[in-house]
Amino acid sequence: MASENVVTAANLPDDLVVEILSRVPFKSFCRFKCVCKAWLAFSSDPHYRQKLPKIPSFLHQGQSGTSAIQLVSLSPNKNIDGALTFVPQYEQLHLVDCCNGLVLCLYKSSRSSADTCSFIVCNPATREWRILPVPESHSHSNETGHCGCFFTAFLAFDPSWSEQFYVFNIRRHHWLNGTSKLEVFSSDLSTWLVYDEWTRIRNILVNKPHSFIRGILHVQLDSMDTLVVEGLQAMSSSVAPHHSIIKMPGFGGNGCFGQSSAGFLQCAIPGEKYRSIEVFSFGDKWSLKHRLNMQNAFGRRVFRCIYTIVALDLERGSLFLFERDANKLLVYDIDTRKLTEVKDGRCWSWPYHYYVACYSKLPR
Repeated sequence: MASENVVTAANLPDDLVVEILSRVPFKSFCRFKCVCKAWLAFSSDPHYRQKLPKIPSFLHQGQSGTSAIQLVSLSPNKNIDGALTFVPQYEQLHLVDCCNGLVLCLYKSSRSSADTCSFIVCNPATREWRILPVPESHSHSNETGHCGCFFTAFLAFDPSWSEQFYVFNIRRHHWLNGTSKLEVFSSDLSTWLVYDEWTRIRNILVNKPHSFIRGILHVQLDSMDTLVVEGLQAMSSSVAPHHSIIKMPGFGGNGCFGQSSAGFLQCAIPGEKYRSIEVFSFGDKWSLKHRLNMQNAFGRRVFRCIYTIVALDLERGSLFLFERDANKLLVYDIDTRKLTEVKDGRCWSWPYHYYVACYSKLPR
C-alpha cells in the first residue's frame, strides 16, 4: 500500500476518534487512552467527556468503618484503584463522599493529635491525591461530634463546569436545632473559608446522595425539602455563597438525585408506602417522568423501608437500590422493568457511594 494512503491515529479528526472510542468496551478504552496524550486528553475534555464510555460503580467500606474501601463495579476494571492503595495509610481512610469521579475521605494521621482529623480528596482513576488543611472545627473535635459539635461534609465537583473542587463542612452546635457554621474548602484558593451564623439548618442528612450541577449544590433535608447552594465562584471576592430552599416533589424524602446529559436536576423518590418509585426532572418546576411499580419488581408485597434508593442514572435507564433485609445491591432496568442483583452484600452494609471514573487531573 502506498504510504500516502495509510491512515494513522495521528491524522484522524478528533470527532471521529471520540466516536470510535465511545463504542468500545470500557476496559479497551482504558488501554486505548494510553496511545497518546491527545487521546488521554479526550477523557478530561468537557466537550467530549459525555460521549466516552462510563461504567457505573460503587465505593463502599466495611461495617466497622475501619476496613479498606472497596469498589463494586458493573464491569471489572483493574485500572481503577477503588481501594485507594496509592494513598499513604489508606487502611485508615474513612469514606465520606463521592462526586463525579472524585472521592472525599476523612484521614487521621499518626502524627496528629487524637482529636484532629483532616480531609483527603483523591481520584481513583488517575491515582492522584491531596490532603487538605485541617478545618477550624476539626482542630477542636472530630467528626463524631465531640465538644458538642456535629458535622456534615459534602464534596462538590463538576468537571464540565470547572476544574476546581469544593468541600462543604457544615458544623452545628446541636444535632437537632442549633446555629450552623459553614466551612468551604476551595481547591482554587487552597484554603478553608468560614461563614459564621450562615443559617439555621435542621437535620441535613448524612451520607445521602447529593447533586452538584453547573456550580449549584443540591442537598436533601429531613424536612423533605432541598437545600440549594450557589455562588461559589464569588467566594474569591469574599462573598459568601447564598442558599435557598425548594420543595421536593411527590411524597418527598428518602430519595436520591440524578443528572441528565443536558444538565437538568433529576430525582427518584419512593411513592406512597414504597410501593412505587417516582422519577422527576426539574426545569422551571418538577415534572414526573416515570412511575415504577416496585411490588412487581420485587415480586412480593413491598412495605416501608424494605429498600433504599442508592443512585439514579436515566441516561443508562438504571435505578440502583439497596435491599435492606437481604443486604443486597440491586439494579432496576427502567426499560425492561427487571430487577437484578449487582452485589451480595453479606460482607457489606449501607451506604454505597455512586462512582463513575473521571480522568481529569486533580487540581493542585
